[in-house]
Amino acid sequence: MSEQVQQGVSQNAVKEKIWTRDFILICITNFLIFLGFQMTLPTISLYVKELGGSDQLIGFVVGIFTFSALLIRPFAGQALETRGRRLVYIGGLIVVILTVGTFGFLASIALLFLMRIMQGFGWGCLTTASGTVASDVVPATRRGEGLGYFGLSGNLAMAIGPSIGLALVVVMPFNQFFLICAALPAFALLAASQIHFKKGERKAAASAGKRKFLDLYEISSLKPSVLAFFITFTFGGIATFLPLYTAQKGVEGIQWYFLVYAVSVMLTRTFAGQLYDRKGHKAVFLPGTLLIVIAMFLLAWMPGTAGLLVAAFLYGFGFGSVQPALQAWAIDQAPANRKGMANATFYSFFDLGIGIGAISFGQIAHSFGYDSIYVTAGVSVLIAMVIYVAMTRKRAA
Repeated sequence: MSEQVQQGVSQNAVKEKIWTRDFILICITNFLIFLGFQMTLPTISLYVKELGGSDQLIGFVVGIFTFSALLIRPFAGQALETRGRRLVYIGGLIVVILTVGTFGFLASIALLFLMRIMQGFGWGCLTTASGTVASDVVPATRRGEGLGYFGLSGNLAMAIGPSIGLALVVVMPFNQFFLICAALPAFALLAASQIHFKKGERKAAASAGKRKFLDLYEISSLKPSVLAFFITFTFGGIATFLPLYTAQKGVEGIQWYFLVYAVSVMLTRTFAGQLYDRKGHKAVFLPGTLLIVIAMFLLAWMPGTAGLLVAAFLYGFGFGSVQPALQAWAIDQAPANRKGMANATFYSFFDLGIGIGAISFGQIAHSFGYDSIYVTAGVSVLIAMVIYVAMTRKRAA
């Protein structure tokens, strides 16, 4: 009889519900936020070009956003534990709305640069909080699967956002375009106000902060976070320079690239998280990163539209498998009272990879051409694979 009871408890644990009211709301807000963000992702470089900027300036405008997000994340992670999720999430969302809405009215690249810094601060708070809120409302036994579904909301936005953005900037001025991009997270604010956020443990966390003032990162999450850095290093080259690269090569289908990439990511979200929950990161990381490497070298070759779209599918399949597994790994390693800091650590390295990639690729494009960007990106992922093998062998030994 006792064995039957234990089996029943085990089955109930496995079947813990993911799609609760709060989880649905955080997915809706994430979709709207990322839809506005993804619309600006391939178009910000076109806007800088319109303002008279070079490839190098494009890299800096894109990169400074991720660096400011990187700077704020550890403090946002600490605030998540001490002040609660609501303040960090809603505050970051408001900053994003206000900054994006002003982009089209700026008269110079210098002002755009400053506003991108402010946007990065808001984005760093917002996305650190959103991933933490999602992990709060997902059962621990199904965290990989739940975060995979949560990621789908962003990936759905990714499927349509870049294409919508590229289509809109052709038919309207940038000031109207950026107002639309700001309106979407404004609608997200309405949904976010209905979420039941976890409150911070002010006294306990504050006293811990006094004892360890500089302890803003979660050490146990460093391994997956470092690997994320080398993976997201590739992202800056794709999001920032691929529209310019395909135009230079005369290759059509850049709008379809983002759609195919996003659909591929969404396909992987349906099973990659479950695979991580059952078998761990070893079943996901190396196969996923190998696909990313192939995609990068295919983009460097760029034989035509077919090659562009195959690269999109491979990159989406690889990135969609690896990213939620690394994030779940980072969160799983952390103590219960430091999940927010673990998420902040992960996204700090995530942003650092994108920022350094964007700035580096601006210099590489200026000196060696756009194709060299993707060779460099492929080498970055190969380095991640070597580091991963060294990590896992050392632990096995």
